[in-house]
Amino acid sequence: MNKVIVLGSINMDMVMETDRLPKIGETLLGETIDYYVGGKGANQAVAASRVGAEVSLIGKIGDDTFGSKVYKHLENEHIDVSAVISEKNIFTGVASIFKLKEDNAIVVLPGANMLLTNIDSELNERITAKDVLLTQLEIPVDTVKRGLQLAKSKGAITILNPAPYNDQVPEMLSFVDIITPNETEFEGLLGHRIPNADQFEQEMLNWSKANDTQLIVTRGGEGISYTTKNEVVTVPAEKVMIVDTTGAGDTFNGILAACLAKGMSTSEAIKLSGKGATLSITKLGAQTGMPTLAEIEAF
Repeated sequence: MNKVIVLGSINMDMVMETDRLPKIGETLLGETIDYYVGGKGANQAVAASRVGAEVSLIGKIGDDTFGSKVYKHLENEHIDVSAVISEKNIFTGVASIFKLKEDNAIVVLPGANMLLTNIDSELNERITAKDVLLTQLEIPVDTVKRGLQLAKSKGAITILNPAPYNDQVPEMLSFVDIITPNETEFEGLLGHRIPNADQFEQEMLNWSKANDTQLIVTRGGEGISYTTKNEVVTVPAEKVMIVDTTGAGDTFNGILAACLAKGMSTSEAIKLSGKGATLSITKLGAQTGMPTLAEIEAF
């Protein structure tokens, strides 16, 4: 089986439930706090593993309590963590997530994630032609660029989830087979706002005509839109009871990488990944809501 190699961030998420965000200078009393392993890299690796992919994660953690807990958790998710390195004198990345009724707000402290450099040997040892490299932008941008370049030179499929968006993304596109922004990140890629929803698909087509990279835009409640040669196809989102949207995009990306590693067509992979992302928002926590393949098929 072809592998999924995830190059990315690893965090401990602290999820605080509250009715609203505090104003500047205001203190609010929250309701609950929960701790979950997170970070886009770890999340996407777990999502891919849950649907049966062989997954390796390349990342860094701190030499602290959170780091050891994260490492054991990822091992238990059947992920190859031999390239997850523990760094001394630095803390494991932390994300403070404020969970509101139907959405969330997040503050990330990168910690050890920003020390993820010099990944040539780790990646060269693990990736071959037809494998899939999945990466994001919660680690140094130069590391992302290098990872994509190396994977492309090996003949692997490369997926960039451009989150959080960085202005250097256009410089990476020659090494990117598939890019998966959300609506806000797509506007960053365009370099301008889209004035109304009616123009969204036309903007996607215009961008795709000027670039060789496959464009897939995750659009929340609107579903998932992707480009073919002459049109935009939108897979509508199915309606479910929303519990927590944290990690929905990571679920989509991880399952997408897993499906492509298994040899599925892009359209098949998008449909399955969309269902997985929809299922993920019915439970609390980024990873706890990530479904297995059997759960997706039942859904």
